[in-house]
Amino acid sequence: MVSVPRNTEAQPVPIHADVEANTDGKGRIESAAERIPGGPAPFDGIGPRLKAMLQVARYHGVDLDPNEFRATSAASVPNASDLSQWAQNAGMWSRALRIRWSHLLRFEHTGPIVLLFDDGGAGLLVGASAEQNVVLLRAVDALDDADAVPIDELRLLQVWSGEAILLRAERSYVAADAPFTFAWLIDLVRLESRPLRDIGIASFTLSILTILPPLIVMTVVNKVLQFSSVSTLVLLSTVIAVVFAYETLLGHARRLIINVVGARLDTKLNLHVFGRLLRLPLDYFERHPAGETMYHLAQIYRIREFLTGKLLSTFLDLITLCVLVPVIFYINATLAWMVLACAVVIMAIIFAFLAPLRRRYQSVVDAETWKAAALGETVVGIKTVKALGLEPQRKALWDERVADAGKARLAFGQLANWPQTLVTPIERVMVLGTMLIGAYLAMSDGSGYMVGSLFAFMMIAQRVAQPLVGLARLVEDYEEVGAAIGETASVLNRPLESSSNSAGLRPKLVGEIKFNDLTFSYIGTKTPALDRVSFDVPAGTMFGVVGRSGSGKSTIARLLQGINRDYSGFLKLDGVDLKEINLRHLRQGLGVVLQDNFLFRGSIRDNIIAGRPGLTLSDAMRAAQLAGAAEFIERMPNGYDTYIEEGSPNLSGGQKQRLAIARALIHDPTILILDEATSALDPESEAVVSANLMRIASGRTMIIVSHRLASLIECDQILVMDQGKVLDVAPHATLLERCALYRQLWLQQNRHLDGWHGRLAAVPPRLA
Repeated sequence: MVSVPRNTEAQPVPIHADVEANTDGKGRIESAAERIPGGPAPFDGIGPRLKAMLQVARYHGVDLDPNEFRATSAASVPNASDLSQWAQNAGMWSRALRIRWSHLLRFEHTGPIVLLFDDGGAGLLVGASAEQNVVLLRAVDALDDADAVPIDELRLLQVWSGEAILLRAERSYVAADAPFTFAWLIDLVRLESRPLRDIGIASFTLSILTILPPLIVMTVVNKVLQFSSVSTLVLLSTVIAVVFAYETLLGHARRLIINVVGARLDTKLNLHVFGRLLRLPLDYFERHPAGETMYHLAQIYRIREFLTGKLLSTFLDLITLCVLVPVIFYINATLAWMVLACAVVIMAIIFAFLAPLRRRYQSVVDAETWKAAALGETVVGIKTVKALGLEPQRKALWDERVADAGKARLAFGQLANWPQTLVTPIERVMVLGTMLIGAYLAMSDGSGYMVGSLFAFMMIAQRVAQPLVGLARLVEDYEEVGAAIGETASVLNRPLESSSNSAGLRPKLVGEIKFNDLTFSYIGTKTPALDRVSFDVPAGTMFGVVGRSGSGKSTIARLLQGINRDYSGFLKLDGVDLKEINLRHLRQGLGVVLQDNFLFRGSIRDNIIAGRPGLTLSDAMRAAQLAGAAEFIERMPNGYDTYIEEGSPNLSGGQKQRLAIARALIHDPTILILDEATSALDPESEAVVSANLMRIASGRTMIIVSHRLASLIECDQILVMDQGKVLDVAPHATLLERCALYRQLWLQQNRHLDGWHGRLAAVPPRLA
């Protein structure tokens, strides 16, 4: 427990500074930044209160954007209400409140809580003990697994006056785990109920104002022209001017609100789609072409246009109809019934063509999906296409896909042309037919007032006919949007890696791994990739995995990363079942280097510190030195600022691999997995990495999956796999004596060590 200073009159030390320090057992005080391997903590350059909010939000699976924080006051220190509002705007549940010490003791098993200190700092309350009368605080700069410091009441109240912020993920129908359906989209729109209410009020007012000009025209014809009343004309002109000015301002305000609502819906839609995409399991991307996935997700733009365009305008049109339809019946019921009858006929025609149009459009979707898949596959594999001269074959495939898509669109367009052809004359009858019949009725009207009524009716009828036809065609548009929703849902509604970003345990990782009677099979295969596998990896050891191709080596690495969790048996990490551990927490404690690693656009430094953007150049240099990459980086013209293009054309395979190792080490992971990581290295690069393996493995568990047995000699234990089963687990020397398969692989790779110098006779080249 932190001791209370004896001299209570002295200036108190800020408690967050005390939280950020820890004794290393030798009397030296070690700062939180020093305790974090690899450099300082994330969120550098941001105030402590914002850091605290970012930490808690990430715990609940939400990434707040510091650029979106808006303070209502000019104070340099953010206040509690502004911080709470920032979290609410990001879709979280948040409350800023004042609480007492007794209340803090109740937060024993809850998530972290933000405490705002009087000097502008902040701390994270991560636990409490009512028996010991202390709370556990963690510094805002510390990692999730950093040790918390116990603080008693007297010490805390010196710097804290009760301000706190409670945060959690918002529990609503529009959640990250909700399936992507039309009902979800409607709920998304309903969240904008307040601005939509304002739009509705503005539209209702504009609809009423729309009635005035036709009525004024009717008055001008029936009163002014018939009785030559100049005073009435002046009065009506003044009314028209006022109405036009008010209508202009109100229309401008309504369009602004519509733009804001459209932008908010578009933002939420895109954030949800990308968030779901990132949470899809890896095996989905392995089984589906990238082009197919991108085409399906591209349909989100059609959905967005429907929500912010057609659907919103139809909603406004319905308000207009509610006002104008009673007016046209008031002016002339006969002509009003004609307008409604034409609208019903148009709707019937459109409904009659919906089913065949749906079938034709599905053919268009299938053809476009295959076309997009061919394009994406060609772009992704363009190196292979160029190397093997496959341009003619790919072009022939593309021509075939384009032809199929063109035929499908032509067939759909020909069928879709018929409803438009049949609807067009009915629309003309709705406008011109009512005018002709209205003229006939006006001629037979003895009072003379029918002429003005006809003018008013025609002006209003044009505004009524368009919404009625638009309402009918909304159903047709919905069919296309429904297909687009289905395409997007075919990707987004796949089972996710976890039910929630915040679900699962977050134990402090030490590195002890235990496989116990584990069996796993890939989807679509009957032969298990791993068959009743059992072995233990003590924490802090180098553990090698070797075997023939297809023996299950890489499958072990995939299971450790949580890529596949549908196995039987047990896989435990530090005594906790891997299925129960939060995926994000698990992967933050893992460093993985694959055989073929992808480097992002950007500088070498940005790629190395990709997972820890708050780190500095010195941290990147330290990781590069450990991975054996510093030498070639420093020889480049711009050093660590050298820009890497897509596909890394300016780097060799060995250089890319060493950068990937440096990128994995920047996390200072508890467990480092090298899955055939040295297979692409030249002998010199492999020697550099192998020489650093002991330093790399210091203080962590290292799993090395390799078919090169020479890189596993220094391992504490080596697992020999064959056809998904464990043959033996022992050090290198022991395996050479008792494991026949290991000895055979060793002799095949190291014949020169046994004095075998024979070689096939070379055939000299001949010129033809």
